[in-house]
Amino acid sequence: MLDHHAVAPPIHEHVTDAIKTPALIRLTPNTVLIRFETLKVYAALGAVRHLLDTGVIRPGQTVVDSSSGIYALALAMACHRYGLHCHIVASTTVNDTMRAQLEILGVTVDQMPPSDDLGLDQNLRVARVRELLTQRTDMHWMRQYHDPVHHLGYAELAQLLLRALPDEPLTVVGSVGTGASTGGLTRSLREHDPRVRLVGVQPFGSVTFGSERFTDPDAIIAGIGSAIHFDNVHHDLYDRIHWLDFQHAMAATVGLMRDHAVFAGLSTGAAHLAATWEAGRDPLRTHVVIGADTGHRYTERVFNRHREALDPALLEPVEITSPVEPAPPWAAIDWARRPYWPVVPARQRPRELRKDVVP
Repeated sequence: MLDHHAVAPPIHEHVTDAIKTPALIRLTPNTVLIRFETLKVYAALGAVRHLLDTGVIRPGQTVVDSSSGIYALALAMACHRYGLHCHIVASTTVNDTMRAQLEILGVTVDQMPPSDDLGLDQNLRVARVRELLTQRTDMHWMRQYHDPVHHLGYAELAQLLLRALPDEPLTVVGSVGTGASTGGLTRSLREHDPRVRLVGVQPFGSVTFGSERFTDPDAIIAGIGSAIHFDNVHHDLYDRIHWLDFQHAMAATVGLMRDHAVFAGLSTGAAHLAATWEAGRDPLRTHVVIGADTGHRYTERVFNRHREALDPALLEPVEITSPVEPAPPWAAIDWARRPYWPVVPARQRPRELRKDVVP
């Protein structure tokens, strides 16, 4: 029998409208997962719309950028929607499935050669983009790592959360990556409530919060941390930072599937582990975990190894007071919305960045 009271699902004009809307899943009384098929559709759509509206780019023009995967697909879909050409300089980590999707969407793909050095991979990609710009002056470099236009799309996500979780004190927990998702979402939420907290997750080896002197041979740094500095990371937005090694992130990703039947990527698992710890420390706040993508591209390196996974319930971080101190496998710090400082002993930091002196 037809239920005339049922709410009909919306009919979307383009697939990006369907993909960008996440599912909100309450994992525990004070932990909610925002589960995306691909998070960066918000960033790509917001950026492309703004650039078109302001005349920076025009329909039919070619945009170019470097990507380790999900931003490339999001930008390709945004270009498909708005009649733009797209050129991606792809990380060595981009797999055949992702590359096939990009090529079918008409994207020109330059992929870096295989490498175990993801810092070198990132630098080679940027160098290739610069080379293309000298050859094609009509190209527009999207600069997802540096152009603040990529923060804009997350204002829409903030409004969705405020409607779904009214009057709940929020803590956003997510991988830092380019800084656009955690930064853009939190900045928009704080316009409504300045008390919204932000917890960022980093791998060891990332320069973003100063752990570049560590190495984690198994780390999949792409999409979580970085080997180069990103202007889109605003350090003074973050209240807490967690550093996790690959084994801990893998344990949490497998645990998320086992406990909640959620098949998600490595950054989601890492954020969930940090959020579980934070939720235990602050049970009156709702911890919103950013689930950036599904687990498909981690099948071989994470899910096929599920029998090796540690028990997340037995894991806990070492609390530290300075970014000089973190050491694998898991460390956490009260960042306290401070600007970034170079990784030097506290006594050598500028006076205004030290907590042990009164400015």
